[in-house]
Amino acid sequence: MAFINELLNGDFMPHGHCLLWRTDLLLLHVGGDTLTFIAYMLIPLALIKLVRARDDLRFDWIFLLFAGFIFFCGATHILGIINVWHGYYYIHGIIKSMTGIISMLTAILLWYLLPQAISLPGKHAMEAKIVELMRAEHELAASNQRLEAEVQKRTAQLEKMATTDELTELFNRREIMRLLGLEIARAERQGSALSIMMLDLDHFKAVNDNFGHQAGDRALKSAAENFKQQLRITDFIGRIGGEEFLVILPDTDINSAYALAERVRLALEQQTTENPSIPSCTASLGVAQCLSTDDLHSLIQRADEALYQAKSNGRNCVYQAPD
Repeated sequence: MAFINELLNGDFMPHGHCLLWRTDLLLLHVGGDTLTFIAYMLIPLALIKLVRARDDLRFDWIFLLFAGFIFFCGATHILGIINVWHGYYYIHGIIKSMTGIISMLTAILLWYLLPQAISLPGKHAMEAKIVELMRAEHELAASNQRLEAEVQKRTAQLEKMATTDELTELFNRREIMRLLGLEIARAERQGSALSIMMLDLDHFKAVNDNFGHQAGDRALKSAAENFKQQLRITDFIGRIGGEEFLVILPDTDINSAYALAERVRLALEQQTTENPSIPSCTASLGVAQCLSTDDLHSLIQRADEALYQAKSNGRNCVYQAPD
């Protein structure tokens, strides 16, 4: 108890005697200590709020240590105000000693952290890093665009392979049959005319036997190109067998289909006459118009029967399927 009484003994000579109790000196010292104390209290609060608000802050404990150091510095100033009238010099000395200890601890740890703080990237290093990252991002975006373009290219190639005959570059059997199904459904829905044309190259086995399969392939490609040139942009043509082709003629009645078939037949006959380097080929054709009772298979069967009849009639001619 004696120690506590001595500690709290405020009967030592107050600083006011040293200041001669002059009002101007009192205002200067008390005013300065008051402002300093308020500032020293606000700074630790700001540091604590900063540490609590930022969970990514490096060396957050050094901020708290600075907060404690500044708090004790402020406490010495408030004791300086009190000691103007009451001499609590023991308490003042204890606070000064604690301020000295925490100041030394802060200084030592700050020097310990100095190499790590120096190693942190500066403004120019960060700007260079950002530029590097942006360049890498740009290169990655360009690479992704090239990859996407390549994927689209490969996808288009695969789609073409899935729907196109490799030799003639016409639709393959699966795709032309799919299109025919769609056109039959559209014709039924809209009440429009639809005709198809079956084509078969005459005596094509003899072409392969006499000129070889490579010459036969050239004859097939030449015939396919000739067929495409005679057809309209709205028509569809596909290879459905070795030398057999199917043509879909939307919005076309049987008479128009027959006339178009004749033009196709004559064009092929003239081409084989004018180009002796290509084995001579002619074609037999059967045409049929889609009836209300037809489905895909029955329409194909009627056109195929018309083609068979054209072959029976001597080939290189067109036969029209009866209604």
